[in-house]
Amino acid sequence: MKIKRLELTSFRNYENLNIDLDDKTNIFYGNNAQGKTNILEGIYLSCTTKSHKKSKDREMIRFGDDEAHLRVILEKKNIDYKIDMHLRKSEKKHIAINNSPIKKASELFGIANIIFFSPEDMNIIKNGPSERRRFVDMELSQLDKIYLSLIGNYTKALEQKNKLLKDALYFRDPSFKDMLDVWDEKLSEYGSELIKKRQLFIEELNEILVKKNKEITGLEEELSCIYEPDTPVDEYREKLKENRETDIKNGNTSTGPHRDDIKIALNGVDLRKYGSQGQQRSASLSLKLSEIELVKKRINDLPILLLDDVLSELDSNRQKCLLNSIGDIQTLITCTGLDEFVKNRFVTDSVFFVENATVTKR
Repeated sequence: MKIKRLELTSFRNYENLNIDLDDKTNIFYGNNAQGKTNILEGIYLSCTTKSHKKSKDREMIRFGDDEAHLRVILEKKNIDYKIDMHLRKSEKKHIAINNSPIKKASELFGIANIIFFSPEDMNIIKNGPSERRRFVDMELSQLDKIYLSLIGNYTKALEQKNKLLKDALYFRDPSFKDMLDVWDEKLSEYGSELIKKRQLFIEELNEILVKKNKEITGLEEELSCIYEPDTPVDEYREKLKENRETDIKNGNTSTGPHRDDIKIALNGVDLRKYGSQGQQRSASLSLKLSEIELVKKRINDLPILLLDDVLSELDSNRQKCLLNSIGDIQTLITCTGLDEFVKNRFVTDSVFFVENATVTKR
């Protein structure tokens, strides 16, 4: 799997950008705030429909323009795909694959498998549960169409139930409990399957994680990833019933996969609570490298790796480990200079200098 070409029009600070990418390593260097990260964001958005920054569509349109156009041409198992995306300030994004418009954004998932690693990911362990759920959801959504459908259906059912709960507080309509039964049944149906798929994903990831952490640290410490569902799958339906009155009083649903967490532990000790910054960073790196291996295993192909200024956040040993793990994976790296690559004797394939939204190949 590889991206052959990227085209951006009126996206972020780019008026027009057209670049051909190398099959292996592509380095974009230059001072901060010149547009390096915007290139990675454009690729991630085009392949997943989402910004890694959680930005809204209108925020990514170049200042002064009404719409933006992104195009990615990629090759997967000897088949070319052209993804076109239009962002408009007052409409939903429009997406076409090989010139055929798609009705649902979910149709785009699975064409490309993108792994994004940024300095913010270094905080995945010490941040709140929503960041770890997002990590799992984004990867599983790219790997599993059924999971993508489940998470979409679960989210819609949760929104509808919460709206009903809030309305009930104001209107006191006695018939609303019948509707709550309907939405609880939907939540139980979709949520139970989500829990099962998350459990399987974490078990697969954990097998790889233990080995990766030992490679990075050189220590015989056991790093583990533990899925902590808010409610066990066999108790979920009953929990929804038990919490009914509390949910009505508070106006929201208090139990379910939307409250799950993933604990990262070193020798059984929770790194979020007791880990040093160095241990947390090693664990975050281990998670990302394990994610790469898991994707390879699941799709029998190589993912595309986007590294946004992460080398400067790592010490020399972790830099070497990350660069040695890239192998034949097509990788796009942003950085402020090339010193890390010289120091680690890393052979670069394509180097681009970025200045004021102008990209020059060196």
